[in-house]
Amino acid sequence: MDLANMMGKIKDMQGKMEEAQESLVHITAEAEAGAGLVKVKVNGKKQLIQLDIDPDLAKPDDLEMLQDLVIAAVNKALNDVGEKCQEHIRKQTESFMPNIPGLDLGSLK
Repeated sequence: MDLANMMGKIKDMQGKMEEAQESLVHITAEAEAGAGLVKVKVNGKKQLIQLDIDPDLAKPDDLEMLQDLVIAAVNKALNDVGEKCQEHIRKQTESFMPNIPGLDLGSLK
């Protein structure tokens, strides 16, 4: 394989990786805390895209509990979407990335 051909393949691989990473915005995970009193939805870019809070929690005396529940729900959703993203990147790149032991594609940002 000549150098120009190899460089072309590397550029193609980079383009496919960028496409796979950009498509992470379409992967979502939902989580809840407090038996459904707080619900969140995040995407594969690790962005909170939806937050639903039961109106009964919006009392001043319950503020600390509300904050704790939101944190718990967001952290669970981010963990879940991280796992989905690792699988998505693996599937998107398996055709052109070698299977290298110890290579963690899920750590790519």
